[in-house]
Amino acid sequence: MKSLDHYILMVYGTTMKTKAALVLNRKETFSDGTIVQIVVWTLPIPLKGSLHRYKYRLYFGKDGTCLVRYDNEHGKGDHKHVAGLEEPYRFKDVNTLLDNFWEDVERTGDD
Repeated sequence: MKSLDHYILMVYGTTMKTKAALVLNRKETFSDGTIVQIVVWTLPIPLKGSLHRYKYRLYFGKDGTCLVRYDNEHGKGDHKHVAGLEEPYRFKDVNTLLDNFWEDVERTGDD
């Protein structure tokens, strides 16, 4: 089970009027060519379409093909892409987000 304890926590302030804090920023390329990138920010206010103050993008892919992606964008809200299909995602907290992402990565990797 993955958790925030597995990552280095960093804080980053933007030069804009509001400040955001970088919580996770990790990218790994594995020997089989797959790539995992996880980026999570805390925001001063929620993005339009989200009920929480996190901006995130979690990616798993290979050879330029996205296999799993969890993200939230302004206006669109929380959603995930798995095996080419997009569906809404119900965000609970960052630890659950990481767990759900890794579960989809493991299922996709079994194909």
